[in-house]
Amino acid sequence: MRRALTMTAAMTTLALGMTACGSSESTGGDEKAKTTDLKVGMAYDVGGRGDQSFNDSAAKGLDRAKDKLGAKIKDSSARTGESESAREQRLQSLVDGGFTTVIAVGYAYAEAVGKVAKANPDVNFAIIDDASKASAGTNVAQITFAEHEGSYLAGAAAVMKSKKKHLGFVGGVETPLIKKFEAGFVAGAKKADPKAKVEVNYLTQPPDFSGFADPSKGKTAAQGMYQKGADIVYHAAGGSGAGVFDATASAGKGNWAIGVDSDQAKTAKASVRPLILTSVVKNVDVGVYDFIKSVQVGSFKGGAKEFTLKDGGVSLATTGGNIKDIQPELDKLKKQITNGDIKVPTSP
Repeated sequence: MRRALTMTAAMTTLALGMTACGSSESTGGDEKAKTTDLKVGMAYDVGGRGDQSFNDSAAKGLDRAKDKLGAKIKDSSARTGESESAREQRLQSLVDGGFTTVIAVGYAYAEAVGKVAKANPDVNFAIIDDASKASAGTNVAQITFAEHEGSYLAGAAAVMKSKKKHLGFVGGVETPLIKKFEAGFVAGAKKADPKAKVEVNYLTQPPDFSGFADPSKGKTAAQGMYQKGADIVYHAAGGSGAGVFDATASAGKGNWAIGVDSDQAKTAKASVRPLILTSVVKNVDVGVYDFIKSVQVGSFKGGAKEFTLKDGGVSLATTGGNIKDIQPELDKLKKQITNGDIKVPTSP
């Protein structure tokens, strides 16, 4: 879910042609690679593969590279509370294992990517959700997303569907990236109704990143919001979002949750899927796959690329048809964002 700072020059090799909601058809020619030396390693953020959100979206791109490009893959996950040296070692271990294409999932890897990429100039690296100087390098692709734009539409949709005009936002860890989600969500809600109320709660503070992998904390935070009168809660909390969904179920009929990163009405456990109004989708899989493809065809260049609402990098999921009745209004807001009439804030 997570991690984007200031965006720099666009990376021309990450060509994008995706549909509005989770498509990964951006790169033509999905034939198997003619060589067998495409070895791709992926280092996940806390929560790892199976978080039903941010990491799983990245894993989708990795798996596609395996299936379509014949890539040999290996992945590993960060641990809650681990040191900076542990992140560096995880990346270096992939390099030492012969994986010459390495992807770090999450801004927490920024310093580690910067150091390991510099020490291994012949290895192609990518980092998701970071475009800082710390991770920059000629052999590093910095892949980021306009989360605030998708969150703006989610905030507007929530107010349009809310009976109480009282919402909640649960952030996993209070960082600049997650505050982008909050800023967009609140701005969209206020656009739809200036009197709308939004409760905000962050589960942990840096350097404690357990807020992305603690469903019990997510559930407690969301329960408090429902008890205060909110009827829709949006989470940007990775694996902790499962707890938000459980709290929504406990709150009873008429309450909704909004998912993040993946279309969570398709990835969350079956019992809570009907309670997910929509999700702010980040097409991390497309960024991952396009990076790997650029390496495979020999067109990779380091640099930063932001995937936006305009090019389909972020979107609102429509699974379940819950926002069908307000889609025309959301489309108008989307057009205003993409043509520059609405400037979505990146901080509260």
